[in-house]
Amino acid sequence: MCRGSVGRAWLVRDGEVLATLEVADSFRTRARGLLGRDALQGALLLRPAKAVHTIGMRFGIDVAFVDRDLVVLRTLSMHRWRVSRPVLRAAAVIEAELGTFAHWELVPGDRLEVRA
Repeated sequence: MCRGSVGRAWLVRDGEVLATLEVADSFRTRARGLLGRDALQGALLLRPAKAVHTIGMRFGIDVAFVDRDLVVLRTLSMHRWRVSRPVLRAAAVIEAELGTFAHWELVPGDRLEVRA
């Protein structure tokens, strides 16, 4: 992905496409994240990241902390104006609109893949 801009890809689990994926892999794109948006179609990968917040966001999110191999370590749902605790083993975070992970049946131990 081009550093400094938000790249686009697919989020895949076991060969099944879960969603379109935006990749934020620079300080600037990670800091911007979902701020200023009214919604998120698909998901956002923040890399690197060990914690997230929803301060100033307009909607709640589902958060998956993943390791280097994109194995889900922990998931949580965050309402607006919250700060997560860091997950020390996390290398990245995947965010989606609140309720999305239940629809995907995403659980710790799932191995995800990013496809361009």
